[in-house]
Amino acid sequence: MTGRQENAMEAHEKLESDPTIPVMVGVTGHCAVREADGPALRAAVRAELLKLKEMCPHSRLVMLNSLARGGDLLCADVAESLGIPLVVILPRERADYEQDFEGDEMDRARFSHHCQRAEQVLIAPPVEEVKDGCQMTRDMQYRQAGLYVAVHSHVLLALWDGVAAQTEDACGTAGVVAAVMQGCYRPVSGAALRSEGNQAVIHIFTPRDDGAAQEAGTVRLLGKREALLDVLLKTDEFNQSVQALPAEEAPSSRPLQEEASDPLVYRMQAVGRAADALSGRYALKYRRILVMLAIASALLTFAFLMYDEAEAIWMILICGLMLLCAWKCQRVAARTDCHRRYIEYRALAEGLRVQSNLRYAGSRIQTADLLSWTQREETAWVMTSLCAMTVGEDPEKRHDILHCWVEDQQDYHRRASVRGTKKLITSERTLRVALVISVALYLAAVAFELVFGGLSLFPALRLDQAEVYRTVLKIVLGTISVGTLFVANYYGKLSLSRTVSDHQKMERFYSQMASQIRMHGQTEALLRTLAREELIENGNWVSYQRDNTPDMNV
Repeated sequence: MTGRQENAMEAHEKLESDPTIPVMVGVTGHCAVREADGPALRAAVRAELLKLKEMCPHSRLVMLNSLARGGDLLCADVAESLGIPLVVILPRERADYEQDFEGDEMDRARFSHHCQRAEQVLIAPPVEEVKDGCQMTRDMQYRQAGLYVAVHSHVLLALWDGVAAQTEDACGTAGVVAAVMQGCYRPVSGAALRSEGNQAVIHIFTPRDDGAAQEAGTVRLLGKREALLDVLLKTDEFNQSVQALPAEEAPSSRPLQEEASDPLVYRMQAVGRAADALSGRYALKYRRILVMLAIASALLTFAFLMYDEAEAIWMILICGLMLLCAWKCQRVAARTDCHRRYIEYRALAEGLRVQSNLRYAGSRIQTADLLSWTQREETAWVMTSLCAMTVGEDPEKRHDILHCWVEDQQDYHRRASVRGTKKLITSERTLRVALVISVALYLAAVAFELVFGGLSLFPALRLDQAEVYRTVLKIVLGTISVGTLFVANYYGKLSLSRTVSDHQKMERFYSQMASQIRMHGQTEALLRTLAREELIENGNWVSYQRDNTPDMNV
């Protein structure tokens, strides 16, 4: 067994016991850090890292760092003192990059030490498109490394003097901060992922000269604090939920595809299966709450009907009890946040499944680049997690995805369509039967009133207890309405007709894609279409499911 295979097996074993999303802390900093400012800067970096660890107690912090002189190496030293692992993102080959440390053996030794302890050391691929005929200059390589660190981070530490970049394509710290805060970089595909709406920069003031107005180590946050907290807390919340999964519900370590020895594919699948298990768990809670609310709504209506029509005074207590049950159900729904977690964890699972399939196919396409603007806005933590999960070398092998992706999804949507159609038919039949019974009862009531005098001045027959029979008719007719209310409250929240329609459309889509692969082969354009359509379908599902919050309609 080769050393690479042994490392892959070790990665598999590690991820099997920890299918969580690492919180990536990116670093960008000035190369020239004054020696006198070192203690203040180290203290500030340490304090911010400790805050992040405290904010995300269930998550593993990982630092993305290019290990350049100055701020980068300083942050790497502090991270090591706190036990934070490192992923090194180099702008070019290591041997070439080490020439930057000529004349400074201490920094070269620090660089080598951190490379040795790093979980990964990789060369940053181009984040931005390179114009035809242009070569990647040294400055452009540094910029790509900085952008790669920023784009794949949950939060960015910037050891910077605060002076704005002079040009949009600047390669230094100022250029990286401007790129991610203003979205002014040109990605290889899609639109810029990061902006101040979903990326925060912890600016640690790092002066270059003695005339600075602030003290070294002064900290301020760039971007929206609320957006940063949302991303970090939801990521940690997911990791906490994964760790709390019972052993029987924990995801298995079996790869979804054959030959899935790529540690990154394994990692995506491990987290994806955890997200899938959690989504199913919260979906079950959500549907149970829907059932309870539907029952409470129906019983409340029936109890009030008995109180009003049959003058069963004690039924008013049942009304109060049902209101209390409905309130309790809604409190449980709010406390567990099961509805949001159900749909967002499903979105994460789908995104990771698409990304692992793309990588398994040998493609460098990034799932996050294909997300719609709505998906980026509504589930920024999912987008950030997808970015964090793709840190690694380019895929080495290209596998056929016709069976494990296209035909598998076609079969899934076919089966889901059948299940959904059965539920839809049950719902429609129930409502149709209720309608027929309601019409029959209505006609019976009209006939009763015509015969016994309610609608006639000269009744054909007289009935001593006509009011009693009239009340019974009212109660029976109201009971049918109560049953209809139950069906509408439960099945109406499942959006069955929309769900079935979506499954049928996706089944036809995968059938078409399978034909295209057989005719034209597995092209990048086809892979992009597959991934984009899956993400759009999932985004649509998330969008209409958001409206189906647990509530009681009477």
